[in-house]
Amino acid sequence: MTIDMTAEAAPAKKDPNPALFLILMSPFGIATGYATITLEFQLGHNGVPAGIIAGMVAAGLGPQVIKVFWAPIVDITLTSKWWYIIGAAAEGLAILICSTSPATRAAIPFLTLLVVISSIASTFTSMAGETMMASLHDDLKGAASGWGQAGNFAGLGVGGGLGLFLAENVGQSWVSGAGLFALCMACALGLFFVAEPDRLHTRPSILLTLGQVLRDVWAMLNSRIGLLCGLIMLLPIGTSAASNLWAGVAGDWSAGAKTVELSQGALSGVLTAVGCIAGGYACDKLDRKTAYCLFGILVSVSLVAMALSPRTPSMFVVFTLSYAVITGACYAAYSAVVLEAIGHGAAATKFNLMASIANVPVLLMTQGDGWLHDKGGANWMLYGEAAAGVLAVLFFGGLVALLPKQGVAEA
Repeated sequence: MTIDMTAEAAPAKKDPNPALFLILMSPFGIATGYATITLEFQLGHNGVPAGIIAGMVAAGLGPQVIKVFWAPIVDITLTSKWWYIIGAAAEGLAILICSTSPATRAAIPFLTLLVVISSIASTFTSMAGETMMASLHDDLKGAASGWGQAGNFAGLGVGGGLGLFLAENVGQSWVSGAGLFALCMACALGLFFVAEPDRLHTRPSILLTLGQVLRDVWAMLNSRIGLLCGLIMLLPIGTSAASNLWAGVAGDWSAGAKTVELSQGALSGVLTAVGCIAGGYACDKLDRKTAYCLFGILVSVSLVAMALSPRTPSMFVVFTLSYAVITGACYAAYSAVVLEAIGHGAAATKFNLMASIANVPVLLMTQGDGWLHDKGGANWMLYGEAAAGVLAVLFFGGLVALLPKQGVAEA
């Protein structure tokens, strides 16, 4: 049976304001922010070696890479709203318990377990939110993508910044965890303003429903729009890889700790969120794959301009913040392209399959940037990532031109 993924059925209820997803997607960032900022700072402050802390953080990021394997659970069992509530409660509870434990080397195994649990729980809130976004009318998906990605960055800042502030300035350590738990549950209040998505793939039993989910995934991958989506996710377009290394290479611009804090702290997060929102609305005005490629070219232009600019701290701030805005737009375009390709049925599984694919070029480009910097310095890194982005866009454009509009099944 052929599933029509591109046609948009009229929603049973009025679509919510896309800005609602700023709230609904925030818990996804809160878990990461607490682990990578609050908890990491406390452990480092208490003398825990960086390598051990890195192992804990890596363990927490692990579920984000393999979450596609449990995404079908959201599609074949409870409603999206119930999974959101369960995920938010489990995430908040894990953070709360974490905040009551001493941030010491001896506690690392227990803290790592809690960080992994909170990370897994956060995937259920994001999957539920993505399913709700997928149910929107097509002309709202870009804006919803932008607001959702902005929510991720907002949650990251709150989970790290607010969590650390409370932990450092309130006498009782559990207060920071309790505050973030309350915030996760408060985000769930946004569920009152969005309708439960239709479950078009549901069948009389779980096994039959799982079978339909797998058929929906195959239909997407066997469609032109799904094939193009999978291909563009595999390419190093707008990866934001350099942002993972800015702090480490800041010395090339004579940028000190305060400069790095300014350009990579809260201001960077705010500007990235602004880029997400602006890019999301742009994706509702342009072809979304074209917008993704356009933003990717702008990233390359910013990197080349940075390479040609004077090596001063002020230029470091200007160009890293410009990079943050543009890559925010890329994040929004990534979500918009995926939402357009997956349609409605089995949205959690299909979205997270594409998300797993999209992580591949990010990891490879980050490693490539580091290798280029070690071999030839900052310019090699900047020009290398810029060239990779341009070549990827040209390659994708060639594929679009060569791939016949007929001959690949339309999903």
